[in-house]
Amino acid sequence: MKILCVGRNYVDHAKEMNSPVPDQPLLFIKPASSLARHLDKMPIPTFTNNLHYEAEWVLRLGKDCINPDENNAHSFIDAMTIGIDLTARDIQSQLKKKGHPWEISKSWDGAAIVGEFIPFSTPVTFDLSINSKIVQKGDSQNMIFSITDIIMYASQFFTLQKGDLIFTGTPEGVGPIHSGDVLEANLNGQQLLLASFQ
Repeated sequence: MKILCVGRNYVDHAKEMNSPVPDQPLLFIKPASSLARHLDKMPIPTFTNNLHYEAEWVLRLGKDCINPDENNAHSFIDAMTIGIDLTARDIQSQLKKKGHPWEISKSWDGAAIVGEFIPFSTPVTFDLSINSKIVQKGDSQNMIFSITDIIMYASQFFTLQKGDLIFTGTPEGVGPIHSGDVLEANLNGQQLLLASFQ
């Protein structure tokens, strides 16, 4: 199982990161060891001084995706949830300045938190609150690249397999997590993820 992530898939998020808007899906992969279910206590890694949250709509593949076409891309998805892509922003910034790969800022053990899975539907809206204050709101209709775009593009390079997850990108509003913060994420108004950090 792998976790496929899409970077800069919302225009306003690209702007807040002072990054160009991509003209094709910007992909990176987290290993299976990055996966974490929402827990009562999530540890803040000791190697970062600037841990950031990025709330995302997450899709799960229900079967191997080989040679999809535009008309059946959705048929490979069997469930969805809300997820949090954790980022060690200080490490990522240092690596970007050097022109180095920045997987270690995104892909450590537990860096991809997912909530409870529910049946797939589209379009969706989602939001993330920290200590009961909403910090991010997303709408799948505002994604630069659609589900079909992502699946069609990614499948040119590697097989998407049953059980793989797709983090579809985060909207604007990303920011830091501090010890004691409680994060609550909702998809279509339904709370699917609750995690506290220590």
